Amino acid sequence: MSEEIIPADELDEALKRCPEWEAEGEAITRTIEFEEYMEGIDFVNDLAEIANEAQHFPEIDIRDLTVTIRLKTADIGGVTEIDVELASRIDNLVD
Repeated sequence: MSEEIIPADELDEALKRCPEWEAEGEAITRTIEFEEYMEGIDFVNDLAEIANEAQHFPEIDIRDLTVTIRLKTADIGGVTEIDVELASRIDNLVD
């Protein structure tokens, strides 16, 4: 997978593979709402396994019944193909 930043004009096209995600500054984000707090915690635990396997770690914000995930390739300061691929894998957990 490429570790080059996806140019802004190509990012919308790349995000068609994971339409629940949106570009936000130098990252892509998705917020998921759960019916119960522990469902969100279970999801985060499953997400942690995927992130550890990929050795690519998202920012995760847990608030009540919502979990917000933020992905970017920090060492190069933007969204790469690695982020889009991980977003797609995260979507498979939820959808």
